Amino acid sequence: MGGNPLRLPALLILLLCSPAVAHSKCVLFNFGDSNSDTGGLMAGLGLYLGPPSGRQFFHRPTGRFCDGRLYIDFVCERLKMSYLTPYLESSPGSNFTHGVNFAVAGAATESTAIPFPLSTQVLQFLHFKNRTRELRPQGSGSLLSEKEFQNAVYSIDIGQNDVSTPFSANLSYAEVVVKIPSILSRNGGRQFWIYNTGPLGCLPQKLALLKKDDSELDPLGCLADLNSAAKAFNAGLSELCDLLRSEFKNATIVYTDVYAIKQDLIANHTKYGFENPLMACCGYGGPPYNYKFRMTCGEPMVTACAEGSRYISWDGVHNTEAANSIIASKILSAKYSRPQIKLKGLCKG
Repeated sequence: MGGNPLRLPALLILLLCSPAVAHSKCVLFNFGDSNSDTGGLMAGLGLYLGPPSGRQFFHRPTGRFCDGRLYIDFVCERLKMSYLTPYLESSPGSNFTHGVNFAVAGAATESTAIPFPLSTQVLQFLHFKNRTRELRPQGSGSLLSEKEFQNAVYSIDIGQNDVSTPFSANLSYAEVVVKIPSILSRNGGRQFWIYNTGPLGCLPQKLALLKKDDSELDPLGCLADLNSAAKAFNAGLSELCDLLRSEFKNATIVYTDVYAIKQDLIANHTKYGFENPLMACCGYGGPPYNYKFRMTCGEPMVTACAEGSRYISWDGVHNTEAANSIIASKILSAKYSRPQIKLKGLCKG
């Protein structure tokens, strides 16, 4: 990130003061954007994301920008957790026993047209925590205990929308993210799982809308400048995680390289059974990207491919269920994480 070292808020000291206790179950609080939004935007704004989304597994639209499950759904399955219910979902059947998903599609680290930036998501978490305390004595609410809040894993997967806009948000992102552990530490939070952003220059949407000629492409056929911006963004985030670890040795801060995971899918797509790695399954226009502005997945006249399992990209921006399954496996392997701590291990304390 360069420049003077970031000053860490004094509240991070609370990370060192909270007693360590054993886990009773895996609890996950997730903050992010559409990559991990399990229906928050649709619930929050009263919108409907119709077919063909959700055609795999759920066999109905669920508010996920995908043909089926997201990577976070697979993570929950493999950790033997229930799927995370969006915080904004108030309908019967909401289940907060294993945590809450605060992620909302379109969210960024700062306020945008979507009214749920990262800072708002953290405020929503604090509200949820306070309401849980109030309702627990009555035997209602999530019934999550203080120990479960203290030992939960707090995951942050946001930044794609910051980089997708003109790349000037690196320091701004760091200033926002550095505050999150300090705020969550009020609840004894000491386990943070932070994802970097993927190779945005490989998204069919970006290629279809931004590419002028082939001189802009890297060897994988992706927009070189946008991928360079994502790498710079990730370098700043990695340095921030290093800084937090050096200052607060009692906290576990895991940095997971989603960029490398997704780049590997594209570079070695045939190994994973994919074809046309830079082409959307659900879109309009055909090869090479099958993406056209205002004729996107879900719109009339827009169709989806017959086999989503052969595609990495679902709609030009988001991954298919097939790709998400592989991404989740790589996340859980810890091979792409620093330090190489398995998420399952954090859940067990």
